[in-house]
Amino acid sequence: MRFIAGECGWPPAGAGAPLEGRGASAAPGITPVPGVSGPGGAVAGAGAAVQGLCGVSADIVNADKMSGRSRKYKIIFSPQKFYACEMVLEEEGVFGDVTCDEWSFYLLPLDEDIISMELPEFFRDYFLEGDHRWINPVARALQLLNSLYGPFGKSYGIGRCAKMSYELWRDLEEESDTEGQGRKPEIGHVFLMDRDTDYVTALCSQVVYEGLVDDTFRIKCGSVDFGPDVTSSDKSIKVLLNSQDKVFSQIRNEHFSSVFGFLSQKSRNLQAQYDRRRGMDIKQMKDFVSQELKGLKQEHRLLSLHIGACESIMKKKTKQDFQETIKAEHSLLEGFDIRESTSFIEEHIDRQVSPVESLRLMCLLSITENGLVPKDYRSLKTQYLQSYGPEHLLTFHNLKRIGLLTEQAAGETLTAVESKVSKLVTDRAAGKITDAFNSLARKSNFRAISKKLGLIPRLDGEYDLKMPRDMAYVFGGAYVPLSCKIIEQVLERRGWQGLEEVVRLLNGNEFCVSDSAVEDNPAWECQRVILAVFLGGCTFSEIAALRFLGKERGCKFIFLTTAITNSARMMEAMIEAKA
Repeated sequence: MRFIAGECGWPPAGAGAPLEGRGASAAPGITPVPGVSGPGGAVAGAGAAVQGLCGVSADIVNADKMSGRSRKYKIIFSPQKFYACEMVLEEEGVFGDVTCDEWSFYLLPLDEDIISMELPEFFRDYFLEGDHRWINPVARALQLLNSLYGPFGKSYGIGRCAKMSYELWRDLEEESDTEGQGRKPEIGHVFLMDRDTDYVTALCSQVVYEGLVDDTFRIKCGSVDFGPDVTSSDKSIKVLLNSQDKVFSQIRNEHFSSVFGFLSQKSRNLQAQYDRRRGMDIKQMKDFVSQELKGLKQEHRLLSLHIGACESIMKKKTKQDFQETIKAEHSLLEGFDIRESTSFIEEHIDRQVSPVESLRLMCLLSITENGLVPKDYRSLKTQYLQSYGPEHLLTFHNLKRIGLLTEQAAGETLTAVESKVSKLVTDRAAGKITDAFNSLARKSNFRAISKKLGLIPRLDGEYDLKMPRDMAYVFGGAYVPLSCKIIEQVLERRGWQGLEEVVRLLNGNEFCVSDSAVEDNPAWECQRVILAVFLGGCTFSEIAALRFLGKERGCKFIFLTTAITNSARMMEAMIEAKA
């Protein structure tokens, strides 16, 4: 029997080598299909997969037939198969010779509280292309967690994708005899959120340690490659970044300004533990070597790596004028000095610092200002195309479609839009989505939402980043992540009551559903466990913020995301031209 292995958008970038080149050598008799692995390279609609996977598979089968070989064939699709592929096999005349199966790879634990579906293509496929094929895996992932950990007490969500995923999950639950129905619940609350509900947080520069490591070195499937500049040798090393790393687990959620002080103190403590052996007798030395020395050496190695990583981050960020960039971002978030920030972005483009960074800043300006005034939009677009190439016209088209970089209509200034929205939400008839409100669907309404939720903290004196008072510390005290603030508010209110204006500004599709059997037992331990589901990607800044919130509230957050994301990954998903 001959196995033909094909990957429909799998593995994600960085999860390891694609099937091509490793399957054949690792397992004789398995034929990898070239040209269809990796994010976005597999299935765009089902067209690329049909032509790539099924076309090549049919060629393999027909070639064997012509050479007189008689075999059975099995095609394994991951993470799911598509009906269109079977149609192509039938058209090629090989459907009767082939059996199809799928390997559903729903959940990959990256850490004790982070689960990823490793679907980096989800963001572009759904939010740009409108492709709904990944909603089924999300629903099945929720069904799997439900069967493992019992019924969820209360389910909240906001966003069109979140609502569809929830409804499909409930349909699947009704159709199947779920094993978890009789289990004692272990997760009290579930919150589903679409990435397009909060683009701003994902576009901001990350300043917590784990976020900076991701921005600088790219964390891939929970591991990172540290190069010679970090290891102080001629070799690179792959390091797992999770709670098992004793050094990393203590600094991952800290603001970067606090990390060097911690590492310095840790270094002194380790040296003191090493120095203890000087006054030991033979028996004590034997116990020290057998019980402590190995752990100390491991900790020392990790400490050295993280110090090297910090130094490398400092060098790279200094070259990129990081402080000036952060200052411009904070001005955009607060709505001050917009003209100066625009000039900073123009200078950034003219110096050709980075096409991805320039796009990110333009998108942040657009979203915080509810779109760019036509004059600024044309000017920035022209300068960008002149600096980085006219092929980026498609990139601007993508950004406009997804709502990341838009142009204000004539007479639609930020003040006018806010006034229009305010009138709508105070109108009693605004319970239904009106045509006027629907016309604002692609607008971010960030400034109005920021005022309603208090996303910009009012500072009394200097913000203490070592002893943070709220979730704003993940952005240097300047901004509370919108996604995390929504989750906090909904959990406090046990629903969307009192948040009607915010919901309408976010374009609705909110829901709140209770399981009375679980809700009637508030003393259950599960009420302190919250599953936060991010559809379209989650940043390490958001994870750090919700971990902080969990400590403050005496609860524990568990994260399920389609993939870990950051501003660079978001922009790269939109870029058509090779930068």
